[in-house]
Amino acid sequence: MTGLVRWHITMSLDGFITGPGESMDFVSGHADRMPASAREVVRTTGALLAGRNWYDVAMERYNGLDGVYGGAWRGPVFVMTHRSAPEAADPSITFLAGAIETGLAAAREAADGRDVVVFGADVARQCLKAGLLDEILVHLAPVLLGDGVRLVSDPTLRVDLERTELGETGGLTDLRFRVLK
Repeated sequence: MTGLVRWHITMSLDGFITGPGESMDFVSGHADRMPASAREVVRTTGALLAGRNWYDVAMERYNGLDGVYGGAWRGPVFVMTHRSAPEAADPSITFLAGAIETGLAAAREAADGRDVVVFGADVARQCLKAGLLDEILVHLAPVLLGDGVRLVSDPTLRVDLERTELGETGGLTDLRFRVLK
């Protein structure tokens, strides 16, 4: 049995998943209670597939792997990159170059039937473009950021979705979509 490939993110109302300068401070204002859907993700995730930019920002500003889901999740992380791995990298992190399909195959194998969660806008875009993403789970924050990294910034990409869940946790609106293939 193969788990889902899920993109799990928090987004501002104006469509940014980070603010200016890769800031994620808009999320912390709504982190008093983890949504039930996020707790489910923590419970079902077997591996992460992330981009190098996500890795660099997470290591520099957000306590590295200890910051993933507030430290509630540990496991193998696969980072897609065109640069060499840092010398002091955590042993649970594997740096991979090449096609997104290769990275996802490695993450799926390590997940051992559990879900793979995608972190990073570019890796998610590559997965969407290749038809590899099964689900998008978005926590919509009631804030307008005006600038930052957009959820998707590719005018050639069209992906049809089916909403499968709508909920709320505190000030967040929780939206789950199945990617139609």
